[in-house]
Amino acid sequence: MSIEDIQNEIIDEFSMFDDWEDRYQYMIDLGKTLPLIEEKYKTEDHIIKGCQSKVWVHANMDADKVNFTADSDAIITKGIIAILIRVFSNQHPKDIIDADTNFIDEIGLKEHLSPTRANGLVSMIKQLKMYAIAYQTQLN
Repeated sequence: MSIEDIQNEIIDEFSMFDDWEDRYQYMIDLGKTLPLIEEKYKTEDHIIKGCQSKVWVHANMDADKVNFTADSDAIITKGIIAILIRVFSNQHPKDIIDADTNFIDEIGLKEHLSPTRANGLVSMIKQLKMYAIAYQTQLN
């Protein structure tokens, strides 16, 4: 599936819920399905800077696709990184770099986060794209 297809799928899923209480619960549930990072990557090097909670992300390249694993010590944050990993994992680095993230606004996520969580969301996206840039450089 393309990044855009996955984003549209997420928009559809979030539109099924009428209020943000249910959407938060759904995000928490998504966090429980997150491909968990191995303990050996839960280090300072893998922490996303700019997040209030601890969020660890690891990336590796398989063939020409980037795969991400992650974890967080906060349940909402874990749900947010789970959504981002669902969108960007198993995609070509160039597609990750070029992808827009308008789906976040479409599901209303940013406006329902505290300012510090919204900043953390931006930091997560930035970090995932930085991994993609590094892998794209290797491919060139």
